[in-house]
Formats: sequence, C-alpha cells, structure tokens
Amino acid sequence: MWNNKNSIEDMIIFEDKDILVCHKAAGIAVQNARIGAADMESSLKNYLALKNTETVPYLGVVHRLDQPVEGVLVFAKNKKAAAGLTRQITTGNIVKEYLAVTDRMSEKRQGRLEDYLIKNGRTNTSEVVTSKTSGAKKAVLDYEVIHQISDERTESGKRILIKIHLETGRHHQIRVQMAHAGMPLLGDSKYGSEEDKEFSRQIGVKNVALCAFRLQFIHPATGKNMKFERMPEEEIFLPFFGSGI
Repeated sequence: MWNNKNSIEDMIIFEDKDILVCHKAAGIAVQNARIGAADMESSLKNYLALKNTETVPYLGVVHRLDQPVEGVLVFAKNKKAAAGLTRQITTGNIVKEYLAVTDRMSEKRQGRLEDYLIKNGRTNTSEVVTSKTSGAKKAVLDYEVIHQISDERTESGKRILIKIHLETGRHHQIRVQMAHAGMPLLGDSKYGSEEDKEFSRQIGVKNVALCAFRLQFIHPATGKNMKFERMPEEEIFLPFFGSGI
C-alpha cells in the first residue's frame, strides 16, 4: 500500500499524452515487486486506468532504478514514445546524474571510473572483472566531490557528497564501481563492508545513499529538450542542502 507521502500522484512530476516523469521514492520497486507490495509500474497503470476507463493503459518501462535508490524516471505512454526513449538510452543521449553519500574519498576529488562488470543473476550482484572475462561489459562514470561535512561517527570523520555522471547503464553500476574504487555508498548492504553496514545502522540509513537527481532527454514526440531535477529526500542527504548544489 502507498502512504500519503508516497502516493503515485505525488510522485508524478510531468505528464502529457506521450510520457510520464516521476520521482521514485527509495524502497519502492520499479516493477516486479514482491506479492502484496506496490511497484511503480502497476501503480502507474492503475492511475492511468482510472483516468480513462475505456482503454487498457500502455506503460513502457524504458529504464530503472534499484529498489533502495530514489530518483527521477521517465515512462512512455505509447509504443512510439517507448521506442524513441529507448533509442536515446541505447545511444547514450539521455543525461543521467546522481548524488551519492560516502564516508571515504579517493585521492582525486574528481575523476573517471572505467571498469568491466559482470552480473551474477543468482545473487543479483555485479562485480568488477578483467576486460577478457566472458560476458563482461564496460562501465564508465565520472564523479566529483561536491561537499563534505564532519561526522565523528565515521572512520574518516567525514560525510562526503559526490555528484556522478553516468555514461553507461550497467546493473548496480554506480554502487559496485564506487565500492571498488574505495568509496562505498552509505547504506549499501550489498557492496559495503561489515564496518560500512554497522555505521549505516548507527546513523539510521535505511536505503542506499544514492539519488538520480537529474534527467535530461529529447521529448520523443515533440523534439523538445526536457530537463528534470529533484533533490533527494532521504535523511542522509539533508545536511548538504545548504551547500548550494
């Protein structure tokens, strides 16, 4: 069930006859949620069906966010729009930027991470492997430290806000690449160390400290440049909002 804070209507940022843009809350699946739990796909279909009871609604899921991650998503309301958006994703023409929080930082305040990843379907995890590994896919992102604050509970004594520009869209890409680079995200129970998990529990991080805060694409029907931003709502991000992001 949705609560008032997370009602599907409140998540919708923009809607026209071709697309729906939403801000997904952390903890909600995009699709295929467990039985009895609402997900974005089914809830949006119900929303569309109530608006027009004469037709079966179409909803195209063209990209996803992990369940414990919040952020901006675009959905297609017809097949033509779905094809146009998918084409932009395939060619890398959709801009996706994220904010993340870690308690560690590499020597470089900004840089590029290039790795090869392989997905383990059995454990629903990905790992960094060599480029010669069968089935490995290249993963690329750029990161930049935006702000840091003191937090005596962390090993480094800091809590660090990082902006990430995603160039490829691999399974758990940001989470696994950042952890591999020595900058695991707070709240990440899959890729953080036991010490990371304990710290996250101490400060009450319930979800991965990652937010897809900016999404930019060309409208598949009108050709207009569309840009949407939504600052994260998870508590772990709130101390940074005065830093002028």
